[in-house]
Amino acid sequence: MGIPRPASAAVAALAGALLLVAAPANALTGASGRDSPHPVRDGSGRDTEAAGAPLAATTHALTARAPELGKDRGYPRRTTLTVPPVNPADKSIKLGLAPYHSLAPRLNALQRLGDRVSVEVAGHSAGGHELYLVTVTAPESAAQAREQERMRERIENEPAAAAGDRRIKAAYKTPVFINNNIHGNEWEGTDAALKLIEDLAKAKDARTAALLGTSRVHLNVTANPDGRIAGTRANANGFDLNRDFITATQPEARAIRRIAIDKQPAVMLDLHGYVNGTLIEPTTPPHGENYEYDLFLKNAYANALGMEKAVNGLGYTPDKDGVRPAVIPFRDEQEGWDDWPPVFTPQYMPFQGAVASHTIEFPMAVNNSAYTTLPVDELRRRAAVNTAVAGAAMRATLDYTYTHRTSVIADQIETFRRGAAGEAQRPVSKETVPGVPGIGPEDVYTTTFPRAYVIPAGRGQRSATAAARLVDHLVANDVRVERARTGFSLAGRRYAAGSYIVDMRQPKRGLANVILDAGRDISADVSTMYDISGWSLGLLWGARVDRADSGTPRVPTRTVHAASATGYVAPFGDLRLRLDDPKELAALNSLLAQGVRVRGAADGSAVVPGSARGAARVLADRLGVAFPATRAEGTTTLRRTKVAAAVTSGELFALREMGFDVTPVTTATLNAGFDWSGFGALYVSSGLDHAGLGDQARSALDAFLTGGKGRVVALGEQGAAFNTAAGLLKVTPVAGNGDANGVVRVVNPPGARITAGSLPHTFVYAPRWFTGLGAGVRVEQSYATGNPLVAGHWRADEDGTGGPSAAAGKASVVSGVSRAGASVVLFGTEPLFRAHPKGVFAQIGRALVG
Repeated sequence: MGIPRPASAAVAALAGALLLVAAPANALTGASGRDSPHPVRDGSGRDTEAAGAPLAATTHALTARAPELGKDRGYPRRTTLTVPPVNPADKSIKLGLAPYHSLAPRLNALQRLGDRVSVEVAGHSAGGHELYLVTVTAPESAAQAREQERMRERIENEPAAAAGDRRIKAAYKTPVFINNNIHGNEWEGTDAALKLIEDLAKAKDARTAALLGTSRVHLNVTANPDGRIAGTRANANGFDLNRDFITATQPEARAIRRIAIDKQPAVMLDLHGYVNGTLIEPTTPPHGENYEYDLFLKNAYANALGMEKAVNGLGYTPDKDGVRPAVIPFRDEQEGWDDWPPVFTPQYMPFQGAVASHTIEFPMAVNNSAYTTLPVDELRRRAAVNTAVAGAAMRATLDYTYTHRTSVIADQIETFRRGAAGEAQRPVSKETVPGVPGIGPEDVYTTTFPRAYVIPAGRGQRSATAAARLVDHLVANDVRVERARTGFSLAGRRYAAGSYIVDMRQPKRGLANVILDAGRDISADVSTMYDISGWSLGLLWGARVDRADSGTPRVPTRTVHAASATGYVAPFGDLRLRLDDPKELAALNSLLAQGVRVRGAADGSAVVPGSARGAARVLADRLGVAFPATRAEGTTTLRRTKVAAAVTSGELFALREMGFDVTPVTTATLNAGFDWSGFGALYVSSGLDHAGLGDQARSALDAFLTGGKGRVVALGEQGAAFNTAAGLLKVTPVAGNGDANGVVRVVNPPGARITAGSLPHTFVYAPRWFTGLGAGVRVEQSYATGNPLVAGHWRADEDGTGGPSAAAGKASVVSGVSRAGASVVLFGTEPLFRAHPKGVFAQIGRALVG
């Protein structure tokens, strides 16, 4: 839900401070969906995301459940879509593919072909474009649709009973979900989907009628219209949407999540490009340890074989067409194409009930350099090949689902039943997954689920604001959460009334665990990973979360549909505002924008005068932050910080989530004649090369950094290089393994200005640390001794350097004052990575506030 436009000037200022302004749609131009062993990166090893000028503004919203799609309605569900203006600049046109503006009229026409095609608007993109969800199925009355919904809910909520329900076996329609064009410059899935919809709508044969009588085929026509139009991998906010699960920062990812919950697909495809030959998952190890992987592999491998046969059966050859035979990584490769992290759409879907979900990579590259260098005729030939490949994969999947309908639904029921019963997972083997060749011990990844998780209330909770955000996120993902009506004990700990309980005997326990568990160090298991390897929201989102491995929660509870309100304002005296959470930084920035005189306290919190109680009440209500009374005297005056930021799109998004006034900059921006007046800070992590600055730009920057007028926050390889080139702090930055990433343990020294009260964990990607600290350089945070890695993948480099043992005990964050008088903070960690580790955002926020 969005924040309504307020009437008063004070509330208007708040709303302005909460706006999240989108980066341009051309912010990221990665080569493929998952087209190589590693994502596209800059020299630092960090995902390449460019930030630019604002394109569109959206209001930051809670992760509450969106309205359910199409409940209590039969099929067809006809929607007359609004036709957008013709856009001759749409990048699809050059390829002979459907531009976004053509989709609405085509879908309107397809709905008129008969009674099989329905269209709903599933949401809107970051750039404001409608997301079209098409359902193709045999007609259903409202009563029949309600029966389908009752059966769907029974499959999830009463799986033991559903397993023996003859009506489900006879009449339940298997949901299939086909997701297209999530990477905007991987176009052809959309066009194949349009053709499939038309063919199914027109078909007169008995097999199609039987298919649609026993299936619902749901197609997200384009998951990323912003990128489709602009020819970019990312959406208008600069986000790679296929990295946004399980954080769901972007509206497109939240729309897909809503589809997954409402439709509960048993089989799912995600269409990408470009890998020659066509790549068809399932994947190499490591396999996500929270899946019921035996049920998944059984179906995913069998469906992959059918898709392989269909794709190869198109008759394309390397000599004639440049198309190599299809590849199934599980069978054909050793590692580097894993399904470990839940950030990809097909790796998220099993947690919502899919027993087969696949990334499919078309063979013929038409994006990036190919788009700009190849003749139009060749591009269109390649796009036609890719469209045919996508269509073959879609049809083979429908054939598999139709042929194996009974077992597919039975396996979905069994997935939920195991979770509800609290049963152990079945390790994959030749016995548990017969017919799948090559299964070995390297494929066995299982976990031991706890009995419950508890998110404490009261004094036992580090941050009520963070706890509420985490609870809302769990609920938004359809994880069951209960709230204790009385105090209780569990696993030797005592908890206050109002504590939240996630009982792990629930159908979607895998999803609950993937969100809340610490994760696992898999460094010894494989030599390379495709993407990130650690992500724990339980450790990184700022709330205290307790794992209970034993006992049974025995306490009266109520089901949680949204976290209870956490905002509070003391009725008297001056007010204290902690600065440990992004919402608290947003509150601070709003107060400063309104001209409230806020002072910084020695413990890193802010002191708000009692005269601003009215503004504080608005913020407490909107953001869920607390303003208790305080007698502390602020020692420094805090001022609204205008930030010039050379950053990734994820960092830009996170900075704006905290309410900072951010202007993206690059080397070219500064060379063009940048006006530093009014700016208080420069944040450097990507896109600013000090050596590339001209004399005039460098002089202007030096003036900004002289005499204490400006401060610098620098991060990663480019941030460390900028510090050295600009002669700021005397330190020696040391680079760890560029592929290393995950959740690490850290130590925050007592009295540290930046990290006081921070979490004992943070996130790293291509980690760095600092040695040779010069006079006056303070250690704000250090990697823990021993092995600091909790979850993820971090090996030493081939020469033995760069591993976690080399980082142990070394400074991960340092601060000081340059010779010219600029306040400087250097980070070797990634507190804002992809706008994910929200519990450590405040470290950057504090550094910028000063």
